[in-house]
Amino acid sequence: MPDKPYIILAGDIGGTKSNLAIFRVVSDSLTMERNERFHSSAYPSLNAILREFLEGEKRSLLAACFGVPGPVKNGRARPTNLTWGVDAEEIASEFSITYVSILNDLEANAYGITELKESDFAVIQPGSPDAEGNRCVVSPGTGLGEGGLFWDGKRHRVWACEGGHADFAPRNELEIALLEYLIKQYGHVSCERVVSGMGIENIYKFLRDTGRGKELPAVAAEMKSDNAGAVIYRHAEAGDCPMCVQTVEIFLSCLGAEAGNMALKAMATGGVFLGGGIPAKMISLIRSVSFTHAFNDKGRLAALMQSMPVKVILNDQAALLGAARYALDGTRG
Repeated sequence: MPDKPYIILAGDIGGTKSNLAIFRVVSDSLTMERNERFHSSAYPSLNAILREFLEGEKRSLLAACFGVPGPVKNGRARPTNLTWGVDAEEIASEFSITYVSILNDLEANAYGITELKESDFAVIQPGSPDAEGNRCVVSPGTGLGEGGLFWDGKRHRVWACEGGHADFAPRNELEIALLEYLIKQYGHVSCERVVSGMGIENIYKFLRDTGRGKELPAVAAEMKSDNAGAVIYRHAEAGDCPMCVQTVEIFLSCLGAEAGNMALKAMATGGVFLGGGIPAKMISLIRSVSFTHAFNDKGRLAALMQSMPVKVILNDQAALLGAARYALDGTRG
């Protein structure tokens, strides 16, 4: 690895957008030089996005790393909610990059946590003042990503999982009815079908189609020209659509329950971090009773849950920073 400053490429690849950045590296410090976002579905491949992003870049890239949604095996991945795949060898060959890595997107997010400042988090539950140990990340966005950080006594070691595709577990009669409604549409109902952007829309349709809520004509009209989830959230925050308010309350309760489930499975006494595109936009609502009650409502282990810090990641570049960190560490063998 050269002693002089050099650059690495990092990417946070999602079903909706792909976020790319060039980082300048001096010693152990990462400084973002350039950052652009692309609509993922508008391109036939990640390589096509990279060609556009790197056009005119004359400097050599020593390393690159990309976080992608979905399982990663042997440097290859087929991102969830996208039609194209990602191949580290193909990227390395076309763009002459020595080190290219592919991570699960939640792995990248988890690596990024250590790169953030305290001001990059919003505290939902302070937890124990001496909290330490394992951590976990739960990130609802286009889909639902989850990952963990194992504390080995000296540092956190990141592990990926596909917990968002595990079965949705209803906790009351209303959620049982929601499950039955979604089974008719999907067969298998993963937690992602409820706790994600598509989940917000699914909950809304469930309330509408089963007569548990009344759709306002103005809201229905807005949805024809705007993202349904964004419309629902907007009206829920304003409080001018009872069914939108109910939709978000159910969503937040299910998010809290699933975040609590992941926290238990990871024994995340060191903290639970909410990432993805949705939580950062819903800070005031996530601080409501719906989320925190569902998170802590784990029967005999309620006290343990209350001791776990819960924070929302506010910096939307966490996954980029994590990918850049992983790429930098990779150059050191």
